[in-house]
Amino acid sequence: MALTNKEQFNRAIEDYDQAIRLDPKYLWSWVNRAEAWYRKGETARAFADLEEAARLDPSNSRVYSVRASTWWQLGELDKAIADYSEAIRLEPAFSVFYNNRALVWRDKGDYDKAIADYDEAIRRDPNDVRAYANRGEIWRLKGDLDRALADQEKQIRISPRNANSYLTRGDTFRYRGEFERALADYDKTLIFETDSIPAYTGRGLTFEKLGDLNRARAEFEKALASRSQNRSDVSKSSLETAKARLAALNSGAVQPIIHAAPTKAASPRSVPTPAARVPAATTPPAGKQGRRVALVIGNSAYKSVPPLSNPHNDAAAIARSLRNIGFETVTLAGDVTREKLIDALRTFANEAENSDWAMVYYAGHGIEVGGVNYLVPVDARLAVDRDIEYEAVPLSQVLRATDAAKKIKLVMLDACRDNPFAPRKTAAPEAVARASTAGAPIASRSTNGRGLAEVKVTGATLVVFAAKDGQIALDGEGGNSPFAVAVVQRIATPGVEINKVFRLVRDDVMEATAGRQEPYTYGSLPGKEDFFFVAK
Repeated sequence: MALTNKEQFNRAIEDYDQAIRLDPKYLWSWVNRAEAWYRKGETARAFADLEEAARLDPSNSRVYSVRASTWWQLGELDKAIADYSEAIRLEPAFSVFYNNRALVWRDKGDYDKAIADYDEAIRRDPNDVRAYANRGEIWRLKGDLDRALADQEKQIRISPRNANSYLTRGDTFRYRGEFERALADYDKTLIFETDSIPAYTGRGLTFEKLGDLNRARAEFEKALASRSQNRSDVSKSSLETAKARLAALNSGAVQPIIHAAPTKAASPRSVPTPAARVPAATTPPAGKQGRRVALVIGNSAYKSVPPLSNPHNDAAAIARSLRNIGFETVTLAGDVTREKLIDALRTFANEAENSDWAMVYYAGHGIEVGGVNYLVPVDARLAVDRDIEYEAVPLSQVLRATDAAKKIKLVMLDACRDNPFAPRKTAAPEAVARASTAGAPIASRSTNGRGLAEVKVTGATLVVFAAKDGQIALDGEGGNSPFAVAVVQRIATPGVEINKVFRLVRDDVMEATAGRQEPYTYGSLPGKEDFFFVAK
């Protein structure tokens, strides 16, 4: 295992080969070699070894657990659930299996089943600190900050010297608007993890909410100067947040006020939002940004499913904002049928040929089928999966409409809502993952009808989702979605590079929704030039 952990996979595999030759019936040589194969990127060989391990000892729960973990990392969530369930059947008293299966339920968006598994893990082991921590996260994702806080406090009672326990509780206090208690928890985090980047960033965000921008700036600067060796995803994410917040503070622009989230969400699909405040018109510096064009679409009045309240308002606010910051041509379209959507994209593709920036913003329903993302026009019915190709428009077609732009191609999708067509399905979700699915009901490959799938783009292209892949975007109760509100309030920030603008949007949405919704940006821009919505 030491060689695998050092990422010396070939040497590790050679050692396991020798061990298997000496004793081909020793289970863990096969399991450990499978991990080395997997981490090397050879998944077929990894699963072959795990199959052999299961054949050698079909009653060994840990083999199924390892295979489940591998399926999970590959995004094969249903297969992961099946293997964790078999591990539980073989060893029902082991709390870790319930904990791990709950993580997969979380990724599938089935929070109730995740909570049931955490409940069982805690029943089996009342001191399972991970179960309390993870269940607290699920309560937060469900919008119940009271129950999230209760689990985090139990976690701290069991493990009072764990820095991460105080960090997550500090975040919950910040979301609730209990700022002094948040600061106290971030201070505790720093006692147990010196120079913690997430703690400094959390303090900075808290001081921002208190209106103390000088102290906020000082905390973000501490995050950037930190010598912490913690390189976790949380630390990296917090560092990006600190960089973006400093850029916003240095812009001189008035920072938006983001109100505390409700301690208990009134709806699983919406949050309170203020009206989007469109930025005042500006005169961009001549020639700085080049020619910028945009197509903005808002689909609200669906014919076969209930209407959406936000997209019309969101599209109008985004269109006005783009005009006010100097986009030369902004085409606004509402409630488009498939024919009108394709016509709009065709016209826009011609417009993009003579532009430096080409941007498409879409608010409405989107759906993922078989790993492909589609925009859903208002006349779509989508009774069965074969209808998707004839009634919806794939994201790839939207991207092609921006291709001819000379510098930046940008697509923003506030379309990650619950799949309204999902209740019509009668077959298992796996139906859409097979090679041929003609005539099968609409379903999602791995997201259980929630959100869109991850996208991979190249060539100076950014695709921004209102909610990251597999997550749903929330509607706003104040006329605009939380994503649209954040875009409008950040897009005119002068002198902030475009990637940092979208980081600010992401963080603002996280604050407004208590972490229930996380926007995500896919793709990258060439490093030789910085791009700004509004240059200084």
